[in-house]
Amino acid sequence: MKNFNELKESEIIALAISLEEDDERFYSDLSEATRHNFPASSKLFDEMKQEESHHRQRLIEMFRQKFGEHIPSIRRQDVRGFLERKSVWLYQPINLEKIRKQIGIMELETKRFYEKAAQRSQDASIRQLLDNLAQAEEEHVQLAADLERKNITENVKMQETESQRRLFLLQIVQPGLAGLMDGSVSTLAPLFAAAFATHDTWATFLVGLAASVGAGISMGFAEALSDDGALTGRGHPWLRGGVCGLMTALGGLGHTLPFLIPHFPLAVIISFVVVVIELFAISWVRHRYMDTPAFSAVLQVMLGGILVFLAGILIGNS
Repeated sequence: MKNFNELKESEIIALAISLEEDDERFYSDLSEATRHNFPASSKLFDEMKQEESHHRQRLIEMFRQKFGEHIPSIRRQDVRGFLERKSVWLYQPINLEKIRKQIGIMELETKRFYEKAAQRSQDASIRQLLDNLAQAEEEHVQLAADLERKNITENVKMQETESQRRLFLLQIVQPGLAGLMDGSVSTLAPLFAAAFATHDTWATFLVGLAASVGAGISMGFAEALSDDGALTGRGHPWLRGGVCGLMTALGGLGHTLPFLIPHFPLAVIISFVVVVIELFAISWVRHRYMDTPAFSAVLQVMLGGILVFLAGILIGNS
């Protein structure tokens, strides 16, 4: 990597062209990523992309006039001082507020680059262009606000917020809830069967650990392979699978960890309390995010959990 002060004037212009290309691609990716669920924001990003394309063309024309046809490839990662920028695909699921904050940081960084580049330039025409571009980048924050007011009405914002909520439900809450329910309920039977059959806390812990990890792996792959998200809009399959598998394992480990306590009666009591907390947590999530009536959510989850719990105790004592 080079320090900015070591760059020649031609290298500064080449770097500026590369930065505008990155910004144009960033807005293009944003536009495509938001086109289906957030069409008004997608239109805003299209207009910002056109602005960056215009800046790039001006820089290319200046480079040709001053330095010839060959533009060296100098990227932001080749020069010290630039912030690391996330690619659009890392913002999945799409969070518009985070994206708009990132745009503000991005435009400010580019503005500062042009200001410093203009201070170093000895050519009057290049300095004027860089000053103009610095001013343009400063105006971009206002332009984004103007475009947002023009394209995104309060009604559209409400629709986008609702779309974002649905995406969060489809991509995070639903697979996480399915995993938590499976891990919390399905591991009860083998865990308590082992507990009452052996009265050995360490053996019970190993059974619960194996059941939890195994269920997490199974549920994770099942969720990931069930739907690629292309038609349903449920997001990347491995993201859903990871969420589902992790929550499954955590659901089982919650009431398994108490069996690290060597005193068997105490371990059983604590594990039972953890089970009750888990079941109430599942009921709350179903009520909060899945619009299930509170009483129905508690009744359904608690009934299922109690039946599996009793099955484990009966099998363990048989």
